[in-house]
Amino acid sequence: MNCIDNSGASVVQCIFVLGKKFAPAKIGDRVVVVVKKQRSLGADNGVGPSSANKVRRGDVRHAVIVRARKITQRADGSSVKFDDNACVLINKNGEPIGTRINGVVSSQLRDKKWSKILSLAPMDF
Repeated sequence: MNCIDNSGASVVQCIFVLGKKFAPAKIGDRVVVVVKKQRSLGADNGVGPSSANKVRRGDVRHAVIVRARKITQRADGSSVKFDDNACVLINKNGEPIGTRINGVVSSQLRDKKWSKILSLAPMDF
């Protein structure tokens, strides 16, 4: 799954869904993830590749699902499906690790009380 914040992770893998025993994760669920691929900063800014990254490859972190490929039915009767699965890394208190979010997030996060993530996102759908 893609990580769409600027915490330093690019691709993460979900290893556990918090609060559910055997059910799959949905939008707004808190999950435990492992960082599989780290985002590179590039060689043109003269800074080491891991100095600005807040996470490293192999770190185990908490995250919130913000986009899902599975079709979800909303309360108003509409259904929504995204192109990919995406998440935002959070700390133990539930605050996002990154300071910016790149891309669209689901507006269903408002119902799940993740308003801090919605305020960082450029657009919700």
